[in-house]
Amino acid sequence: MLDTLPFTLTALREAYAAGTRPADVIRQIFKRLEAVNDPGIFIHLCDRESLIAQADALGEYNPDMPLWGIPFAAKDNIDVAGIETTAACPAYAYTPQEDAFVIANLRAAGALMIGKTNLDQFATGLVGVRTPYGAPLNSVDPEIVPGGSSGGSGVIVGHGIVTFSLGTDTAGSGRVPAALNNIVGLKPTLGALSASGVVPACRSIETVSIFALTVDDAYAAFAVARGFDAADAYSRPLPHESLGTPAQGLRIGVPDAATIEFFGDTVQQAAFDRDVVLLKAAGATIEYVDFEPLYAIARMLYEGAWVAERYTVIDDLLKTNPDAIHPVTRKIITHAESMSAADAFRGMYRLAELRRAAEPMLEALDLLCVPTIPTFYSVADLEADPVTPNSNNGTYTNFVNLLDMCGIAVPTAPRSDGRPGSVTLLAGKGQDALAASVARGFEADCTRMMGATSHPIPAPAPLAASRSDRIELAVCGAHMSGLPLNAQLTDLGATFVRKAMTAAEYKFYALAGGPPARPGLVRSDAPDAGAIAVEIWSLPKSGFGSFMAGIPAPLGIGTLTLSDGAQVKGFICENSGTKGATDITALGDWRKYLAQ
Repeated sequence: MLDTLPFTLTALREAYAAGTRPADVIRQIFKRLEAVNDPGIFIHLCDRESLIAQADALGEYNPDMPLWGIPFAAKDNIDVAGIETTAACPAYAYTPQEDAFVIANLRAAGALMIGKTNLDQFATGLVGVRTPYGAPLNSVDPEIVPGGSSGGSGVIVGHGIVTFSLGTDTAGSGRVPAALNNIVGLKPTLGALSASGVVPACRSIETVSIFALTVDDAYAAFAVARGFDAADAYSRPLPHESLGTPAQGLRIGVPDAATIEFFGDTVQQAAFDRDVVLLKAAGATIEYVDFEPLYAIARMLYEGAWVAERYTVIDDLLKTNPDAIHPVTRKIITHAESMSAADAFRGMYRLAELRRAAEPMLEALDLLCVPTIPTFYSVADLEADPVTPNSNNGTYTNFVNLLDMCGIAVPTAPRSDGRPGSVTLLAGKGQDALAASVARGFEADCTRMMGATSHPIPAPAPLAASRSDRIELAVCGAHMSGLPLNAQLTDLGATFVRKAMTAAEYKFYALAGGPPARPGLVRSDAPDAGAIAVEIWSLPKSGFGSFMAGIPAPLGIGTLTLSDGAQVKGFICENSGTKGATDITALGDWRKYLAQ
């Protein structure tokens, strides 16, 4: 059965519910890796027996853990505790003691990290071949480049060996490999995914990104990995929205005839024109707009301040061991040595002017739709010219992060020559759900395979009940997953959504009495108030009354403020209930209290 199973979330969850064990999935992963036989995918592949032990440690199937037993990989500029982080430069390598914030979130949800993937060194490139570890081969066609900088992460998903993978994206590194490997690439709003434990390229404008075989899988991984992280100065408190049915009449901008660019690839142009027709058929209003202001912004990425940002990451290594850096990477980044601080400020001023000039066009639109890549380049093309094809790959990606936009690259039907089709939907900051919801339409309207696998793309699953039919509830004690009262939620049809933290304005107590032991959460303006760990569960409104009826005094349901600024219903405690209670605010987590 596993030999032919697509490793999508839906397929794996169904297999686990029917009795498949995660250890068997690990064994199948190694069979698939052996069949692919591409040593360039991973810089570090985890030990098979160690992974089997981790899989066995998950215990019995727990559908309330959103990524239970789900395999994923991570780009090797993202820290995984105990595994060397190289950023594709052996001389830079170090071994972190802690997981990156996003890795910790995914593992807490039950996901299994399989290995660290290859990349363009220091995440500088869109081609995937600037690595001393041997470039991975494109999963669809080994003659074309795998895409970068997150090349290994795109290839491993393209082969269907893991359900999703993590990349990073500054200039398109989370989107270009998606187009080249016939998969989805989700580039979130800047700051939605913490960069704690990530080797930066351009720290101020980059993000961790997600590759998957389907839009729903990419968005599900995003929902778990995201979250405000006070330790990351660029993390932002952004509310999370569920996917929904897009509104009719969305205004979607596409490049006009004067500014669209395919570098002579008429097959690619025909595929994009076909895909725009699908958007029209779905009810969108297409606006043809002048993209020159966006191209002007794109050109800023490698002029001035943002090249200097890359320089700050490796300046010490450049001084002590410049030959350790890939020649093309070194040439690009050392351009910063000819620039001054004044040049950097001039670049920032120029960007602000260009952003302002683009605002009227962008504000008149709900989305942009662009070709993810303008054309295809072969490995031989890059050997002949390592710079121009790379630059051309960024035609429709380089401006996005500079404009603080989110986006998602989604495969479309194959081109007339059989190569993958792909478009990217781009929206303003915080509009990740809108872009992904529109992208789902291409999965419903296209006949294609997932990645390089033999599995056809399934029709998107019906969306869950709308928010009007359900209510999100924050729990901080015995109702959390795996604890004694969790069944009171699951019996009413509640499903786990995500882990979160409250705003730093609560006192937390272990109440007197029990069993079971119960916490009390009290809003407070005391100087020693803090942020408290909670789980967010989605409960049908039809069951909310029954749930409320079983809550004993001094507890009740009120409105909690989360660290990202969102407000949800959740357990609160009357001040009178804290008499005889133990103040555990400093622990900030009910599980930590139980553990001690």
